[in-house]
Amino acid sequence: MLYIEKIVSPSDYVDRGKQSLETICLLLAYKIKYPENFFLLRGNHECASINRIYGFYDECKRRYSVKLWKTFIDCFNCLPVAAIIDEKIFCMHGGLSPELNNMEQIRKITRPTDVPDNGLLCDLLWSDPEKEINGWGENDRGVSFTFGQDVVHNFLRKHELDLICRAHQVVEDGYEFFAKRQLVTLFSAPNYCGEFDNAGAMMSVDETLMCSFQILKPVEKKKAAN
Repeated sequence: MLYIEKIVSPSDYVDRGKQSLETICLLLAYKIKYPENFFLLRGNHECASINRIYGFYDECKRRYSVKLWKTFIDCFNCLPVAAIIDEKIFCMHGGLSPELNNMEQIRKITRPTDVPDNGLLCDLLWSDPEKEINGWGENDRGVSFTFGQDVVHNFLRKHELDLICRAHQVVEDGYEFFAKRQLVTLFSAPNYCGEFDNAGAMMSVDETLMCSFQILKPVEKKKAAN
């Protein structure tokens, strides 16, 4: 018998290599099999305007059909965008938003929905922490904002939270803390797209909310035979 604790996945399931279809189908199968244990959050690549450009559309069209891609988009438009673990760990793909004043705003986001170019939903999927600033700043991505350590601290204090867990950026060791360990960036894909020598990581949270990390090291490339 397979026993599964609750699993929260912070998204970007497609556009991350040659087998996006296998990846998303496996994750959806887990969700069907373990609906109360497996939670899939939406990322910025679970969006038609993005994955049409970065590979998923082409993969669906080449291997099956455009109709299949549209079916996945309908699925992505229904995914939740945030989760709270034991009322203390706030999870999303991107980051915070200057428009986020209370959690009820997230609960009131109507689904299905596409990802807009700005606003709360956009920020939750696109914003990034930035060490060099206080408050809010422009994002080099050209979308959403960056936010400083003070924003993280004030947000956690206001909402009585302990930690923000997000993804969205490649980090060398698979995970990276920010704002005195009040925010952690997780990236689970080692050797990202064959272009980075990064590790991946998974975070486990025990019943006392103690966090630990499992590092996923990149597979060494086989040397070509002489």
